Amino acid sequence: MPVSGPAPRILVVEDEPVINQALTDRLRGSGYDVVQAWDGPGAVAQFAATAPDLVLLDVMLPGFDGHEVCRRIQAERPVPVLMLTARDDEADILVGLGVGADDYLTKPFRMRELVARVAALLRRVERAAELAARSATDLGDLRVDAASRRVWVTDTEVHLTPTEFDLLLCLAGNPGVVLTRESLYAEVWGWSGASGTRTVDSHVKALRAKIGADRVRTVHGVGYALEPGSGT
Repeated sequence: MPVSGPAPRILVVEDEPVINQALTDRLRGSGYDVVQAWDGPGAVAQFAATAPDLVLLDVMLPGFDGHEVCRRIQAERPVPVLMLTARDDEADILVGLGVGADDYLTKPFRMRELVARVAALLRRVERAAELAARSATDLGDLRVDAASRRVWVTDTEVHLTPTEFDLLLCLAGNPGVVLTRESLYAEVWGWSGASGTRTVDSHVKALRAKIGADRVRTVHGVGYALEPGSGT
């Protein structure tokens, strides 16, 4: 479905010309303004020159890889990043999330799903103001301040990526309550799609590494809950 209003600008970074053009054509057909890059240095230059609203970023690129591209552009200006990877490897995915990627798709993927995830990430940006309106939350020695988007564990500030923060904020709004992976994906990423639940799992793993592994309880086959006053 074509977008309404001013067309969001998307930077497509993919070194295979046929794939790059296919992505570009599909996104333009959906109403987006699209600019292209084919390698790491070109992606960073295009980002600075065109100020896109979202970046569609392949991991394997000439020059330097997508992880380095993501790190550099996020240092310049926070922007939603959807990474495309040929490797369904958790360690590789966690590297991408650690440098600021919001979501990922493993090749091969359906164009319809890619367009849906792009739309969901753009909607999520619009919802940031709603999340910021929530008050600060104190859960034992864990403090989450929605307005300033800052987190402290035992009085030490912890630096989270935008997606990690939104995930924590969602869990903190329902302390002790088990939230399904599907509901978390819908709430944080803005799209109900079962294929996105592995994204939730990967972000939870990254979040645990920063706030303490025992703070987020896993209920196998269901989802996750934030445990008040716990942590390691």
